[in-house]
Amino acid sequence: MFDRLWDDLAPVGRAGSTGGYRRYAWTPADATLREWFAGEAAARGLDLVTDRAGNQWAWWGNPDASGPGVVVGSHLDSVPDGGAFDGPLGVVSGLLTIDALRAAGLTPSRPVGVVNFGDEEGARFGVACAGSRMVTGSLPRDRALGLRDGDGTSMAEAMAAGGHDTAHVGRDEETLRRIGCFVELHVEQGRGLIDLGRPVAVGTGIWPHGRWRMEFAGEANHAGTTRLEDRHDPMLDYAAAVLQARELAGKYGIVATCGKVVVEPNGINAIPSRVRGWLDARGADADAVGALVAELSQGREVHEESWTPATPFDAALSDRCAAVLDDAPRLASGAGHDAGVLAQAGVATAMLFVRNPTGISHSPAEFAERDDCLRGVQALTAVVTDLVAGQTA
Repeated sequence: MFDRLWDDLAPVGRAGSTGGYRRYAWTPADATLREWFAGEAAARGLDLVTDRAGNQWAWWGNPDASGPGVVVGSHLDSVPDGGAFDGPLGVVSGLLTIDALRAAGLTPSRPVGVVNFGDEEGARFGVACAGSRMVTGSLPRDRALGLRDGDGTSMAEAMAAGGHDTAHVGRDEETLRRIGCFVELHVEQGRGLIDLGRPVAVGTGIWPHGRWRMEFAGEANHAGTTRLEDRHDPMLDYAAAVLQARELAGKYGIVATCGKVVVEPNGINAIPSRVRGWLDARGADADAVGALVAELSQGREVHEESWTPATPFDAALSDRCAAVLDDAPRLASGAGHDAGVLAQAGVATAMLFVRNPTGISHSPAEFAERDDCLRGVQALTAVVTDLVAGQTA
């Protein structure tokens, strides 16, 4: 069954030029993924619910009558030219966990749900974990609907075009009441497990992280006729910021990335009139991240677009997961996840990480061995079995 589900997803949103994925929120590729999820829910007789933010929830049992339930799952969207595993592995593993519980003849003591969170990567509208942030209220309704993609399309317009009614977008108390706890399985996005020789780890929490937009104004002019001494080229200012960000990251012991830039007018033979660049900075120490941004902001126009403080996962739930999994190792995550957003909102949350032998993620080279993926399903099944057969979390 794993192979069939994986093969079904493999062609959706794949870019032939790179082999990576371009599965952006509220696009035709996203619609295909949502249809796939709905079809898999129907094939299992699960009740499919779409919340106010457009996230999909497939329920085995009624969380309103006998909940709150145990929820697993992740997301199906991707970063530009992303890998196959980031997100989909958690959704596929969640569906296979339902299959495994039923095959074992288990009657759960509480409902079990599988969630497909929308727009986790923020690749189209610039805010990561938008689906979970909207449903928890940490991304306000007006800001969410007003976000625009690179073509100027607002999230409100994109959602409406995708068939979602935006009238009720906002914090969704009904959905949140249904979640007793959330366990998100995810491919590892580093090399911790290959060094430890273990296939699965339990997450301890998420590093503090944020995104900032930098603005550099210049003067458009001709590339061939404007003397060097007469130029006001904002690309040079942006380049200096990129180099300083890298230097400051080493100074403060954190990581900083400038991975997106928009140039106006974006002509080969024209000096730019304006450059916008984005900084992603994160690390174990929030003060160090703040210090980097403060130094980088001196003499520059820098705007915070998002900030997430350090997010520990529920200690009791994480301990329980580790105990079920033969004292599994613990790893912190430098990446943001929907699990972190739910944890910030007060939901009991844990994460499981499946070994990534290369440590590469957000790239077509992202990888996990099939056997390790199956071990991840077994681990998630063991955790959910413990949660629905014993005392509730």
